[in-house]
Amino acid sequence: MLSNFKNHLGIRFPFLENKKLFLAVSSGLDSIVLLHLFQQLEYEIGVLHCNFQLRGLESFGDQDFIQNYCEENNIPFFTTQFDTEAFAKDYKLSTQIAARELRYNWFYELLAIHKFDYILTAHHADDNLETFIINLSRGTGLEGLIGIPEQNDKIIRPLLPFSREEILRYAKENNIEWCEDSSNASNKYLRNKIRHDLVPILKEINPNFLKAFQKTQSYLQESNEMVEDAAIMIYQQVAKEAGEEIHFDLNQLKKLPNYRSYLYQWLNEFGFLAWNDIYDLVDGQSGKQIFSTEFRLLKNRDTLILCPISEMSEKEEFEINENDTQVNFPLKLSLCNVSHITIASNKSIFVDAEKIQFPLILRKWKEGDSFMPFGMKGKSKKVSKLFKDEKLSQIEKENIWLLCSNDKIVWVVGIRQDERFKIENTSNKILKIELQ
Repeated sequence: MLSNFKNHLGIRFPFLENKKLFLAVSSGLDSIVLLHLFQQLEYEIGVLHCNFQLRGLESFGDQDFIQNYCEENNIPFFTTQFDTEAFAKDYKLSTQIAARELRYNWFYELLAIHKFDYILTAHHADDNLETFIINLSRGTGLEGLIGIPEQNDKIIRPLLPFSREEILRYAKENNIEWCEDSSNASNKYLRNKIRHDLVPILKEINPNFLKAFQKTQSYLQESNEMVEDAAIMIYQQVAKEAGEEIHFDLNQLKKLPNYRSYLYQWLNEFGFLAWNDIYDLVDGQSGKQIFSTEFRLLKNRDTLILCPISEMSEKEEFEINENDTQVNFPLKLSLCNVSHITIASNKSIFVDAEKIQFPLILRKWKEGDSFMPFGMKGKSKKVSKLFKDEKLSQIEKENIWLLCSNDKIVWVVGIRQDERFKIENTSNKILKIELQ
């Protein structure tokens, strides 16, 4: 196995050579064999061990076992203890998910602190099979069937091609000692039920079942790569990126025979869960929205707009004082006194400096706001009606700021100036305000 493992590293992970590697070691068979293999190949390694305190004294026995091993072999050793059950309860997570969150957060923290390059875990082919069955039993798409990735950012799983049987044989041939996790014998967890009850039956039906599964999974991986390539090509035809927003052209999207699959492929990474609601949004009413934790998807006429959820409160106000010549937040504005008016645009206005009162206020619009649009002397108009006339989307409306003086709107910034502050023949001081 050592020779095969060395060849596998050379083919799949040649970049690990001369890198500093953390090995996640639990004291069980798989991770101890992983540690032994890297020792034989003389990589620069350190060991990470998490004590989740889920098995009483046994958990501390595992910690001592790994620590003693590392001290005897002069391997840098790092360990931590978690109150996993309390964390799971506080955040309403399963014990397994809680342990995973705690483990990987700590891994990445140490990776940065100690300037190591990668973290290696001991997931192997049987783990991959069990994960496949778990995902299949719960209902999943292609992504859930391709199994555990060989690499995910800084996490690498070099044992994935090797079976538990091969790992056990290597351990016995090299007289390697390890600790048996008593929880692995229990069928309390779904993974253990699959490992103990279902997988043996599959292997009895076909002694080469694991190899057949690996071949099938390689085909699934190839299919998934083809799907990703197609999604990128179609994305370029349907989507346009505008700053932090992505606009999907619904007329183009609905020409696709299976547009739902493309939407899932494009939006899956943004944390959405209500997929049927998203699919309904395509033919839904303009203005309807679907939210994830950090993003939202808005139907705006013939467009779906994806954007981050703004963290800025609508109640926030920003003062501009009389001596300010530049504003950098929340908008970039310049203010300067000028001697005459040039051609104005949506990006700049000229106001009678004697008509305004400092400090000026920048704020978001709210329902009921009204102003007197430039050129409409004596006639007021609601800001919401202006937005409707301009055919602004919900997101565009929320990004509009009002420049106000003494509770009166001076400028719907970037759209329309107020008539009451315009330059007259009698004006003595002219202030130019420009949106950068």
